[in-house]
Amino acid sequence: MDNKAYVSQTYPRLTVYNEENFRGSRRVFRGNLGIRNTDNILNGIESLRFFSTSSNATLVLFTGTRFRGNFRVFRGNRNIADLDDLIRGNDVESIISTNQRLTLQQIRNIRSSGRLPSGYRII
Repeated sequence: MDNKAYVSQTYPRLTVYNEENFRGSRRVFRGNLGIRNTDNILNGIESLRFFSTSSNATLVLFTGTRFRGNFRVFRGNRNIADLDDLIRGNDVESIISTNQRLTLQQIRNIRSSGRLPSGYRII
């Protein structure tokens, strides 16, 4: 008998679109993950929907690829219709989506190392 447990992470759910205002092609990602370069998904992510049942869920958007540059943090559910010029006039180039509450210090550590905590998928 196989006693292995299989865990399917349902949340958070990150839906990305290749056009502004949640239009065009879309792709859905589930669980804790980081997208290193938004240009590699659907030829560019232009809008997104972030959903979780946890108030600790954290969405981090960076101006540089590989989690570099300036960043903006959102907690809880969020719909962003246009990622252009979102962070101090810069576009979003990489994203972290997690059900965990990432502190500013943890985010700064990710930015300086380019590495996500264990248990995260890299896209």
